[in-house]
Amino acid sequence: MSSQQPEADPADRLPSYGGQAVIEGVMMRGTRVCATAVRAPDGTIVIKTAPLSGLYRGRMPRIPFLRGLLALVDALVLGMRSLAFSAGVQAGEAVSSAPMAASMIVSLAAGVALFFLIPAGAGYLAERVWGWSGLAANATEGVIRLGLLLGYVGAIGILPEVRRVYAYHGAEHKTIHAFEARAELDPAVIAAYPREHPRCGTAFLLTVVVFSVVLFSLLGPMALLPRLLSRILLIPVLASLAYEYIRLTGRWAGTFWGRLLAGPNLAIQRLTTREPDPAMMEVAVAAFQAMRQGEQAIS
Repeated sequence: MSSQQPEADPADRLPSYGGQAVIEGVMMRGTRVCATAVRAPDGTIVIKTAPLSGLYRGRMPRIPFLRGLLALVDALVLGMRSLAFSAGVQAGEAVSSAPMAASMIVSLAAGVALFFLIPAGAGYLAERVWGWSGLAANATEGVIRLGLLLGYVGAIGILPEVRRVYAYHGAEHKTIHAFEARAELDPAVIAAYPREHPRCGTAFLLTVVVFSVVLFSLLGPMALLPRLLSRILLIPVLASLAYEYIRLTGRWAGTFWGRLLAGPNLAIQRLTTREPDPAMMEVAVAAFQAMRQGEQAIS
């Protein structure tokens, strides 16, 4: 699949476009439209395009820190809808988003318990049972949280189904890289671009974990219940800080400091992306082109 060289201006390029890999497909989100392209069992590419709600087009996406919360909601809501569409294409029939919403709520609760509450409990034990200082206990909590994150994304990458999702993830990044470089959106062309991208959602998760080490260390010693509650209640704060950090490093991507700050985030993407094949890149290009066409039709 080939296309004309994309028309873009600097205002479009950062941080307007993003995406997510889904089952045998890619979701691309712009400023006004979201498009999902999925490879059907018969080999065709099925595309669904939908306008974003007024919430995404209002003032909130331009308000520092508040837009980080919107990005979190964006990833959850749009991701759930895209997964439901992708699953429906694979099954050959419409799939209700309600079961997926319930599954996502359960998964979020499990994720909070695994990545926030269990490390917090370990820090509490280190502080109260083993007599460690508050700083050492909080640092240990952060190291455990980081280890759990890296171990989890690395372990599930062994599964063949997840490896394919990771490959579509790489195709998504390559497509956005090519667009931002004003290159032709052709699989043969975008294959040369990196599969890591500084504005990746994985980078968001790693930044949240790193910032949690700093923020939670400032809170000092706590009893167990306040400690656990603080980890949950401060997740929106961490999300807001992480979003602004990634936005900043994205704008500085061409500078020495930008590359230095984005280095850890790009490194973790070696775990969450794989080299896509041409068919996967074709799907990513189809999603991106559908999103761009939808944006241009609205503007």
